[in-house]
Amino acid sequence: MKIQEINKLADIYLKLSKGMIDHDKYTYYAITHHSTAIEGSTLTEKQSVNLLEYGQTAGKKPIQDHFMVLDYYAALKFTLSLAKEKKPLSASVIQSIASKVKTNTGETVNTISGTYYTAKGDFRTGTVRAGNRTFPDFKKVPAMVKQLCEKTNAEIERVKTFGEKCNLAFKIHFDFVSIHPFGDGNGRTSRLLMNYIQALFNLPLSIVFKQDRIKYVEALESARNKEDITIFYRFMYEQYGKFLKSEIEQLGGIKTVKEYKKLNQTTDKKKTEFASAKSTKGTTTRKTTSKKKTK
Repeated sequence: MKIQEINKLADIYLKLSKGMIDHDKYTYYAITHHSTAIEGSTLTEKQSVNLLEYGQTAGKKPIQDHFMVLDYYAALKFTLSLAKEKKPLSASVIQSIASKVKTNTGETVNTISGTYYTAKGDFRTGTVRAGNRTFPDFKKVPAMVKQLCEKTNAEIERVKTFGEKCNLAFKIHFDFVSIHPFGDGNGRTSRLLMNYIQALFNLPLSIVFKQDRIKYVEALESARNKEDITIFYRFMYEQYGKFLKSEIEQLGGIKTVKEYKKLNQTTDKKKTEFASAKSTKGTTTRKTTSKKKTK
């Protein structure tokens, strides 16, 4: 899917969702469900919504999975409040986000180099591996996170276009998870930082769909191995377009679907910033619909 097309979808989405009762809340529910499911939560989307909306637990599902969902939702709202306040990124800000991700599921980790507590957002003091990959030495983590924040804050002031803003959101996602500064919760925190950048620029938030988890991991690994971040960008633009299209179809019905089809026909191929990867069918992330506010 092309950047110009996604930009148009974002405009349509923002226009349709404006003034919709509880629209943001249910979007946050969807983001929370998919992000926690990627990390192993067994709650279904309906169970996640029931937990967040009504405090209703899912029978026979692990209590840790419930806490993971509750923690992520709280961390998401906190992250978006930072964006609303235009709070600059810093190591302490990122640690505060990470601590909320692990509030009820944190653990004390003892290593030969020291002890850290994940619920406090402590940087790791040991080696972390995921599959065949070993992440940077823990001694380098504080400086790497500081540098990431400084570069990102500078880029926030520089970027202007829709594509530049999206790329920055996806880049901090990629760079942060590649540092892996915490003992746990790195993936969740990286996706929250992506949403922070998007919220800062008043863009629709992104979702990485749980059903695309394998492709997600493959995109991250391929981008690292080939030292080509555009591989990850392409994956994330596909996810972004997939989410926006499914939401637009729910919010706008037939009229907007026709507008979307017209968009496909009129997009100038010569002006695309990225070639389309494999086309994907839009997936509905939630069945809850909202009603417009009445005066």
